[in-house]
Amino acid sequence: MKNLFLFSLLTYCALTQTISAQDQQANPSKYTAHNKGKMYIFWGGNRESYSKSDIHFRGENYNFTLHDITANDKPKGWHVDYFNPARMTIPQTNLRIGYFISDNYNISIGIDHMKYVMNQNQVATISGNINEGGQFDGTYNNDPIVLTEDFLTFEHTDGLNYINTEICRVDDISKIFKLNNTDIFQINLTEGIGAGFLYPKTNATVMGRQRYDEFHISGYGLSAKIGLNFTFFKHFFLQTEFKGGYIDMNDIRVTHNPIDRASQHFFFLQRIVTIGGIFKV
Repeated sequence: MKNLFLFSLLTYCALTQTISAQDQQANPSKYTAHNKGKMYIFWGGNRESYSKSDIHFRGENYNFTLHDITANDKPKGWHVDYFNPARMTIPQTNLRIGYFISDNYNISIGIDHMKYVMNQNQVATISGNINEGGQFDGTYNNDPIVLTEDFLTFEHTDGLNYINTEICRVDDISKIFKLNNTDIFQINLTEGIGAGFLYPKTNATVMGRQRYDEFHISGYGLSAKIGLNFTFFKHFFLQTEFKGGYIDMNDIRVTHNPIDRASQHFFFLQRIVTIGGIFKV
């Protein structure tokens, strides 16, 4: 009886494994059901908004702060330059390459090519001192000043380059929309956090000095994002994101004289639209 029981149990297990294998062959797992081991790349554009910022300037004969400075981005709009290799840095763009370390988590590296332009001719307040022997000499204590071009132009337009690493979670929410065949169309929710450094090319003219027009590591950034990913035919996707963060630039080059420096910190919000591909490695 004991041997018969063991034989029956082994026969049952063998049949169960055979039926399971046949069922897997008849109903193979969808490509989009698992992400581990996949790589992705995307490219797209953004619009940005910035908080007000205090900008501190220091040099050989001046040390002053401009308070509550406003700035905007510099959008290109829908344009062929996004796909022209010779002009890709002119628009505001996002490039990212990532790898899924599990079905739900990926790590990536990318560059957010933003643009920051101080609003010209705004009325600001100034504190500090200037002793240049020119029209702007004086000691200031929260005094109003008009930011004319002969006093200051200030922008990171080539650009405000945030080079960063992110870790993101991805969840398939297709069932909410009653989408059964995710290999044809899939909707994912993605959230992530990131950190990196700022590598801008700052275009600034401070009281008529010759501007310094080279790339320079100027500070660091922290960010978080949430977005929707729409995947088509397993390998191609459209991704939209809201991405916000904090930027601290404590070492900005503004003239050819290395003594002349600026610093600022502010918050930003990006609205991003990208296209990309995802493939098993």
